[in-house]
Amino acid sequence: MSELIHDYNLTRPSEEKTRHGILKKLFGSFGSNSIIETPFKCDYGYNIHWGENSFGNYNLVILDTCPVYVGSYVLMGPDVKIYSATHPTDPQERLDGSEYGKPIRIGNNVWIGGSVVIVAGVTIGDNSVIGAGSVVVKDIPANVVAVGNPCKAIKQLHAPTRSPKQFQQLTSYDQENKDTI
Repeated sequence: MSELIHDYNLTRPSEEKTRHGILKKLFGSFGSNSIIETPFKCDYGYNIHWGENSFGNYNLVILDTCPVYVGSYVLMGPDVKIYSATHPTDPQERLDGSEYGKPIRIGNNVWIGGSVVIVAGVTIGDNSVIGAGSVVVKDIPANVVAVGNPCKAIKQLHAPTRSPKQFQQLTSYDQENKDTI
């Protein structure tokens, strides 16, 4: 797996098909029209299930000792860290080498701001927004804005009433026009 991650991180932005192919091999599942910017790091890859039309920005780290589910139409800012690995709080158990993990679930149409940390066992409900710099240590319900350390819901949102428009990758580069799209 580490060779695939290394290869992925050496790809050029214009090598979208190569990048997608590597992630299809590496992940348990990787949805169409999804993008993860480099650099990217993970433990195993096969425990990651990434939905369609989802975007992970630079410096995404996923410690996937347990399954990590990312829904469709999810947007992640730079430096997001997702940790399904955890350790006992009992000091003797840590000295004995105990380690475990808990699955993480991120719903559909979730926006996760930059530098957010999501810890083992957390579920984030559909349509929610997690503010930049938040540390998510408990479940976040659907349709809320949540911020802080620890992350807490501060605002209720209305669920969408229309189907999503075609996903547009905002960081694509038009080689012919030399302009961003």
